[in-house]
Amino acid sequence: MRAQSSAITSSRIAVGVTSGDMGGGSLGTVQAALGVVAFSLTFPATAWGLEGFGPWSLIAVRSILAAAVAGACLLVLRVAPPERRHWLGLAVVGAGVVLGFPLLTTLALQTSTTAHAAVVVGLLPLTTALFSALRVGTRPSRTFWVAALAGAAAVIAFTVQQSGGALTSADAYLFAALLVCAAGYTEGGRLARVMPGWQVIGWALVLCLPLAAPMAAVALSYEPVHLTAHSVTGLLWVAIGSQFLGLVVWYRGMAAIGIPKASQLQLAQPLLTLVWSVLLLGEHLPVAAPLTAAAVLVCIAVTQRARG
Repeated sequence: MRAQSSAITSSRIAVGVTSGDMGGGSLGTVQAALGVVAFSLTFPATAWGLEGFGPWSLIAVRSILAAAVAGACLLVLRVAPPERRHWLGLAVVGAGVVLGFPLLTTLALQTSTTAHAAVVVGLLPLTTALFSALRVGTRPSRTFWVAALAGAAAVIAFTVQQSGGALTSADAYLFAALLVCAAGYTEGGRLARVMPGWQVIGWALVLCLPLAAPMAAVALSYEPVHLTAHSVTGLLWVAIGSQFLGLVVWYRGMAAIGIPKASQLQLAQPLLTLVWSVLLLGEHLPVAAPLTAAAVLVCIAVTQRARG
């Protein structure tokens, strides 16, 4: 009886911790959506950052700043290091989300507009769902996949049509970024089920610090730096807003509502990026944007209702 009572108590505690971390489906959706809003500002902020920093310097410095914030939080709160079995997953998060995706998209944005680069984000939800099915074993319904494919197709058609249908040299960077980021999102969403989301990205950032520090030293010695209001603001946002705070709420949301459903919220990210591009960069907003936005919102609604 005592063993049975102990087991029941342990189960209740585990359930309580899990539900507390996840915050419920509604809160998880809000958290994932806040992450999408933060990510939608990444490309315009990167464009601002490139006004004063070289691509390699921008990536290295943003990683160091984000790692400094994350490391300070981990230190102040006296968070114990993750178990040894989680470090490989954290390395995947670091390689994909902390270094890989920012570096590849920053290189692409040297020759690509933010609107064209947004095609990566349009494909990312579907790719993340595929990685999730392979890695975590999730099996979304047929309705989910149809809506996801329709949403991705709408975003791709919109971005390709706006770029004249021509593929640029930046596309290789963009498609590579798509793959590494989907792997990082999937692994991070899996880890966020066993540890708080902010600790997932926090430890991943700290893990990448030994690579980012020497990269920054070399890059800053070769690439000139011109500090302006735009470049500093862009750097601070991609480092703290996108790289840390955005990923904190994003991973919490993924843990709460599931990787496939959370990833589909990113279908709205390209359209949000276009809005920010108009407001912050002065780019022209295409007439087709409202129609595409409506189609994407319908697809998101279907995926959120579809049972996995």
